[in-house]
Formats: sequence, C-alpha cells, structure tokens
Amino acid sequence: MEKSDVIEIFKATKALMDGHFVLRSGLHSRQYFQCALALQDMPTVEKLVSALLEKWTGEDFSTVVAPAMGGLVLGQEVARQLKKRFIFVEKEDGRLVLRRGFRIEPGEKVLVVEDVVTRGGRVQETLDIVRKEGGQPVGVLVLVDRSGGSADPGVPMTSLLQMEVETFSGENLPGDLKAIPPTKPGSR
Repeated sequence: MEKSDVIEIFKATKALMDGHFVLRSGLHSRQYFQCALALQDMPTVEKLVSALLEKWTGEDFSTVVAPAMGGLVLGQEVARQLKKRFIFVEKEDGRLVLRRGFRIEPGEKVLVVEDVVTRGGRVQETLDIVRKEGGQPVGVLVLVDRSGGSADPGVPMTSLLQMEVETFSGENLPGDLKAIPPTKPGSR
C-alpha cells in the first residue's frame, strides 16, 4: 500500500482533519488524525493492518500490547492476523497501568501497537510497563508516525504512514492558528 493510498483512506473516512487542534502531547497542530473514524470499518482495519504487517521485519513475539484507547482496535487486529495474544494498558489516575488480571511473564516477547505517535509518550509509557513486568519489548507498530521519524522509542518502530506534521507550543502559535479557536478531539 502506497502512502497516497493510506492518506486517501484517511481523507475518505474524514479521519484526517484540518483546523486548529490541541494534541494529547499539549502541542498545537493544523492537522489531526482521528484514527477512530478510519478504524470503525473492519475491512479497512484489516487492510491497514495487513499493509503495516508487510512492513514489519522485527523479531517474533508472543504478545501484542496496546495503550487504550487509540491502539485497541489495531492491536487486536495485529494479534488476530498473527494469531498472538492481545492485552492492553489503560488509564488509571491519569497514568497507563496494566489491569484486569493481565500479566506479562518474565522474558515474554512483546510488540507494542499504537494508532498515532507525535512525541511517543504513550508508547514509551507502555514500553516502561512491559519492562517493569519483566517483558522484553521487540518493537513498536504504529499506523501514523506524525514525528517524521524523530520519535525514538529505543526499539525498532515501524509505521504505515510517516509524516512530518508541524506542531507548535501554545506560546508560539502562528497567526493563522491564533485566529482559529482550538479543539481537542483526542483522548485526554
């Protein structure tokens, strides 16, 4: 699948939005990927994950872990297609935690799956949980890498779509963004 095909899926599903957005990272942007809109159609999810898995060249693993909410649909589909175990981390008191009786065994090889990465904070938090539990992260799969390749989780990271999307601190907004009220469409 070519970059243009992926972008077309995001545009057709209205998952790629233009305006003034405050990202989960606190940065501001003219574009926002609301992946949930593209991922509500399971044939589209299957197609995107198949294309993403074609790019994965990392080592084998036994478990897929995804941060809730963004990575859930993708993580589950990666696990389904590869016939692996799927678990997730979720927020509790503002931090990601492993709950619901999920366990990671010492030495267990784990792949982290996320929908969008800008700075990689949630991915890093998930990797930290895997390591704390004694697991061995083998890599990260991400649908959209908004960092242009600058996010470095310290393990191999593969993305289906890599874009360098301009981001700005709230104190350093360009005039066009100052003129538009910001929205915060993502998870908090």
